[in-house]
Amino acid sequence: MDNTFITPEGHSGFLAKKLFNEMGKIQWGAVAYIDKNGGGPEGNHTHSDDHIFIIVEGEVKIVLGDESHIVKKDETFFVDGMTPHSIWNNGEDTAKVIKISVAR
Repeated sequence: MDNTFITPEGHSGFLAKKLFNEMGKIQWGAVAYIDKNGGGPEGNHTHSDDHIFIIVEGEVKIVLGDESHIVKKDETFFVDGMTPHSIWNNGEDTAKVIKISVAR
């Protein structure tokens, strides 16, 4: 996904960027505040729905199986729910994350 902010046609003083494209049916959403050294779950987990994480403040580390991905403010990350995963604060300050769960 392009990480560039744009000013849409017909707008002024307005910056936006697409966070995700069409996905499955939205199941639910949440806002999470993850303290320094916080996150979870320990040992990763799986489930039937997928996640779209939107990082609003801070920086997180998303663990997918044996791989780690650093996701920063104003970035998004898609997680296949059947891949063992967890999310951890990767910075000094509290991370603020919007999580949208979608049907597979």
